[in-house]
Amino acid sequence: MKFAVIGGTGLIGSQVVKNLNAAGHEAVPHSQSTGIDVISGQGLGEAVAGADVIVNLTNSPTFDEASLAFFQTSMDNLLAAAQKGGVGHFVILSIVGADQVPELDYYRAKVLQEDILAAGPVPYSIVRATQFMEFMDAVLSWTADGDTVRLPATPIQPIASKDVAEAVADVAAGAPLGGIRNIAGPEVFSLDELGRVTLTHKGDSRTVVTDPAAGMFAVVKGGVLTDKDAHLAPTRYVDWLS
Repeated sequence: MKFAVIGGTGLIGSQVVKNLNAAGHEAVPHSQSTGIDVISGQGLGEAVAGADVIVNLTNSPTFDEASLAFFQTSMDNLLAAAQKGGVGHFVILSIVGADQVPELDYYRAKVLQEDILAAGPVPYSIVRATQFMEFMDAVLSWTADGDTVRLPATPIQPIASKDVAEAVADVAAGAPLGGIRNIAGPEVFSLDELGRVTLTHKGDSRTVVTDPAAGMFAVVKGGVLTDKDAHLAPTRYVDWLS
């Protein structure tokens, strides 16, 4: 099969391309660096020509309200190109529990992306993943102040990017789901606990203080970013850290 992987040079996209090609398919990465623009539509027709499947892994350059316009425009352009090109399957990557956190602009934007795809003309699959292990350093940096990092006790079920990429490639190579597949890491932590585990492993002497109002995850209520019934990935956080 031939795959057009839009956003195919990023953290997940590059691994999806590698996995699909290793499985004997033809997966071609496309991004701004290869001359396509999902907002203007430049190069999209050529990128999807002859593709059986589009895997869209592009991401908004911001996480604020502008992300809504990004996903609206990019999905409209990609779906139009997919329909014109006769693409038979359109896959996106989203976030477990995104529809449960309307307080976050970016999560509302991802739900909008899902809704546009589901209402569109191309058979589709949505893979929803929990928080990437690779993002933990960024999360720690958001609320760091001197020797202290403030984090809420929000339940998190971290997943390794390589496990996300394997799941996306697997779904993309299969029949369209016409719905959502949730994937998650094998363990649930509170975010403050995860911060302590991370700093201890790195030999970082900073202290994590539990603060229910700290950072973007402070608005998350309960365990909506976790899913015990998801397809569980094998990589444990401490093994990934090692």
